[in-house]
Amino acid sequence: MTDPSPARRLPVRMCVHCERITDSPVVVSEVHQSSGPGFNVYACPECAPHFPPVPDVLDLLGGA
Repeated sequence: MTDPSPARRLPVRMCVHCERITDSPVVVSEVHQSSGPGFNVYACPECAPHFPPVPDVLDLLGGA
């Protein structure tokens, strides 16, 4: 007898703009830190267009 697979948890985050909880978060920023791990900043799908696109890391490095 096999155990049924556990239910998949939906991602739930608070929107940085309207502060509502959303189960469809969109990454609008990445915060990098020199000591320790960084973190992502999320918005709901309605507020996400108000933020500039997250830059590609290769663009930030000058195409290296």
